[in-house]
Amino acid sequence: MAKYVFVTGGVVSSIGKGIASASVGRLLRHRGYRVAPVKLDPYINVDAGTMNPFQHGEVFVTEDGAETDLDLGHYERFLDVECSTLSSITTGKVYRNVIEAERRGDYLGATVQVIPHVTNEIKRLIRQVAADTGADVVLAEIGGTVGDIESLPFMEAIRQLRKEEGRENTLFMHVTLVPQVGPWGEIKTKPTQHSVNTLRQIGIAPDVLICRTDVPMPDDVREKISNFCDVPMEAVVESRNARSIYEVPLMYEDSGFGHLVTERLGLEAKAPEDAEWRQIVDRMIHPKSACTVAIVGKYTANGDAYKSIAEALVHAGAESSTDVQIRWIESDQFENTAEPAQLLADVDGVVIAPGFGGRGIEGKIAALKFVRETGIPFLGICLGMQMAVIEYARNVCGIEGATSSEFDPSAKEAVVDVMPDQAAVSAKGGTMRLGQYPCNLEANTLAHKLYGSTRISERHRHRYEVNNNYRELLKEKGLTISGVSPDYRLVEMIELPQHPFFIATQAHPEFKSRPNRPHPLFLGLVQAAQAHMARATSASLA
Repeated sequence: MAKYVFVTGGVVSSIGKGIASASVGRLLRHRGYRVAPVKLDPYINVDAGTMNPFQHGEVFVTEDGAETDLDLGHYERFLDVECSTLSSITTGKVYRNVIEAERRGDYLGATVQVIPHVTNEIKRLIRQVAADTGADVVLAEIGGTVGDIESLPFMEAIRQLRKEEGRENTLFMHVTLVPQVGPWGEIKTKPTQHSVNTLRQIGIAPDVLICRTDVPMPDDVREKISNFCDVPMEAVVESRNARSIYEVPLMYEDSGFGHLVTERLGLEAKAPEDAEWRQIVDRMIHPKSACTVAIVGKYTANGDAYKSIAEALVHAGAESSTDVQIRWIESDQFENTAEPAQLLADVDGVVIAPGFGGRGIEGKIAALKFVRETGIPFLGICLGMQMAVIEYARNVCGIEGATSSEFDPSAKEAVVDVMPDQAAVSAKGGTMRLGQYPCNLEANTLAHKLYGSTRISERHRHRYEVNNNYRELLKEKGLTISGVSPDYRLVEMIELPQHPFFIATQAHPEFKSRPNRPHPLFLGLVQAAQAHMARATSASLA
C-alpha cells in the first residue's frame, strides 16, 4: 500500500511549495524509497500548454508528451525520476473526465455534483499514480493557496483520502510564510495562524508546518506556532533561503526533518545515503571558477519562463565546480537599443532560447550573426536552432528573404516551415510534436562527440522544422546537419565545424538535465565557455 504526502500552501503564492515538495521527495529517495510526484493544479486549463510564459513560466514537457507546470521539472531534477501525464492533474482534466463519463452514462442518471463525482475523480487520478508507478510514497502538491475557491474540490478530495487511507498512511504538510515586519524586524506568526485556521475550516489539520522565513526562528516563536496551530514543536520546520535550491534537502535533513517524515508515515528508519548529493551541492556553493553565459530569449522578464535552461547550466557548472553566471537578455534589445557587441562582447557563451511568434526574432538573428562571426560558444534550442538556420541562410547562403512561415505564412523563402502533419491542425492545446523522439547523429560530429553515441532521444515541443528544400544548399555552404530523425524527414541538430562551439537542436535538452547527470550539450557549452574565457584572458594579458 502506498503512502501519501500532501503539500499545501498558505498566505501568499510563489512561496516555494514546489521546492519544498521536491526536497521532501529527495529525503525519501536518499532512504531508498520510490517516490511518485504529482501536481494538482486548480486552473481550469486542461494543461499548461496554452498558458502565457510571462504569467505562468515555463511549460515543462514529459517523456510521454504532457505539457505541464514547471514544478514537474523540479520533481524530475530533485528526484531523478521521469514524470508523465499522470503526474499533472488539473481542474480542466478532472472536469473533462467527469463530463465524458456523464455523456457515456457512467453515473446511471445521477445528478452530477462536485461531491462525490468530482472529488471521486480526483481521488481516482491520485490513486492511479500509485498503482501505475508502484511507488512507496505518492507526493502530491496542491497549487495555489489555501482559501482559493478553485482549490476547494482538491482540498476536499485529499481530506476524504485521509479518511479512506488512514491517518497512518497520509501526511499533510503546509508551507507558510513567517514574515518580519516593522523597523525592528519583528517575526510575525499571525499569517501562519490564519492560514492554518482556513485549512482547518476545510476539515484538514496539518501534521507539519514548513515555515518560510528569512531569519532563524527562536524557540519561543516555534512554540507559539506549535500552540496556536496544534502541531508538535518538532513538526514546525524552519525553511530559510538557501545558497542553492539543491541545498534545501540537506538543510531539511540536518534539521531532522527526514526522520520526522519517515517516522510519521510509519516507514522503516533507514539511514540517508546522501553523500553524492552533498558533493554536488558543495561544488555548486563553493565553485573554483566562473564564466558568464547569456540567455537570449523572448520572455526573460520572467526567469521562470526558461527555468530548465537555467538549471541545466547550473548542473553543467557543478560538474567542474564552476559558477555559471547567467545574463538574461531580451531579444528585443538587439533591435531597439543596443548593438550585439555591446550586449555580448564580454560573455563567454550564448544560449538562444525557445519561443513562439515574430516578436524579437530579428534581435535573435542579430545576436546569432555576432556569435557566429566572433567565435563565442553557442547553443540553440528549438526556435534557437530555427533562427540559426535563418541567419545562416540569409548571411552565408545569400537567401535575402529567408524566414519562417510561422512569422510570414506567405513567405517565398521559408527555410523554416510548418511540419506537413501539422499543416491542417487548428487546435492549439496538446497538438504540437510533443514528448520523446529518437534522433540519429552523424558520426565524427560535435554532437556525436558530446553524446558519445550516434543514437539518442530528446523531448520536443514544436510545429515548425527546417524546410527540406533548402537542406542541400545549407550543407553546400558549410552548415553540418549532424542529427536527423530516423526516417531522415526532420532536421534535429545542426553545427558549424569551423566554429569553436556552434551547435543547435530542435529538441529541448534542458528537460533531461539532472544535478548528477548534466546534459551533454550544456556541459559542452560550459566547457567551451571556460575555454573562451581563458583565451580572452590570455589575449588581454598579451
